[in-house]
Amino acid sequence: MMAATLEKPSSRKASKEVRKQQLIDATIKVLAHKGLAALTVADVAREAGLSTGIIIFHFISKDQLLASVLRFLVDEYRTTWTDALSGSEDTPAARLETLMMADFDPQIFTAEKLAAWITFWGEAQGRPVYDEICAAYDAERQNAGLACCKALIEAGGYALDTDTTMKALDALGDGLWLGVAAADKGEVRSIAPEEAKRVMGAALAAFFPRHFAKG
Repeated sequence: MMAATLEKPSSRKASKEVRKQQLIDATIKVLAHKGLAALTVADVAREAGLSTGIIIFHFISKDQLLASVLRFLVDEYRTTWTDALSGSEDTPAARLETLMMADFDPQIFTAEKLAAWITFWGEAQGRPVYDEICAAYDAERQNAGLACCKALIEAGGYALDTDTTMKALDALGDGLWLGVAAADKGEVRSIAPEEAKRVMGAALAAFFPRHFAKG
């Protein structure tokens, strides 16, 4: 009798988390195809096959739903690159390559997720809450990349500025993400993860030729 009583809260909690993730996944799909301004709670409910009441029950408002989606994307992205770094060789070159290549992990490098990311990027200035969610995560990743670039520049005697080099690599990564999102809308040819990695690898070799081979 006691065992049965203990299982019920756990089961309800699991069900609630599954339902919330279902709604987050549906919102990502709608964001990818309609954008943030045009998205409605009814759109998400239709995509998820649920009622609008269920969405309000779990998230209270559209703004809270969107903030939860962004937190999910940010957490997923951070987990991807931190897990990758934890398995990397402990050298500046290996860590920088691992960090940059993590952007093209198939788990996050999908047309729908990248389109959702880009939608949020476009809204960040008008919606401070989105910038607040991302700021600490962005700084953490930026610092990891800067440390690697600084070590490589000093070790290799490269005539490079650390901050400028990292910004250039990040801009290239962002551009490859934009390319995939645009391809989903039929505007340009799609970019596969392996192709994106080759492009990033070429950039790393151009900046740090004594540490990365041209391929």
